[in-house]
Amino acid sequence: MNNFTHLDETGRMRMVDVGDKPATERRAAASCRVRVGPKVFPLLMDGRLPKGDVWAAARVAGIMAAKKTGQLIPLCHTLPLTGVSIEFIPDPEHEAVTILARAHTFARTGVEMEALTAAAVAALTIYDMCKAVDRGLVIENLQLEEKSGGASGKYQRASNSPNNLVECEKAGFGNGTGSY
Repeated sequence: MNNFTHLDETGRMRMVDVGDKPATERRAAASCRVRVGPKVFPLLMDGRLPKGDVWAAARVAGIMAAKKTGQLIPLCHTLPLTGVSIEFIPDPEHEAVTILARAHTFARTGVEMEALTAAAVAALTIYDMCKAVDRGLVIENLQLEEKSGGASGKYQRASNSPNNLVECEKAGFGNGTGSY
């Protein structure tokens, strides 16, 4: 017998059966940062990039990705999402953008992978929309910020980590104000 939930008795991969677990409210938030640099940042902030509206494209891509997470991650369950939101928090000092993705569901398993996938694909879309100006963009610090619901309860990332959600919310971000 092993301690890995995604392996059967013979060591073969399997999808965990969550059928006996109760459906509960589950929420997760994830963040990711894109360093765009001095050439891209002013164009991004002024909406003057050649491919069009970066914020709209990245937001829709992140939401679509969250909805497809079960098809992208091999052992991840497909969840009935009740909400997904994406915010972009500019950091002029570092010529960067922090992406904050939130996912919500009532289900038998957590929604962390959906939030992480949304943040990652939004970041990739920013890269794609900006690469005509500079291919040196850096995507970094993809991380779970918080989650709630389920047997494991609540998780909150430490306040001294990169992209920290608590610091973003203190600055007025993460609640729909002051972001794109």
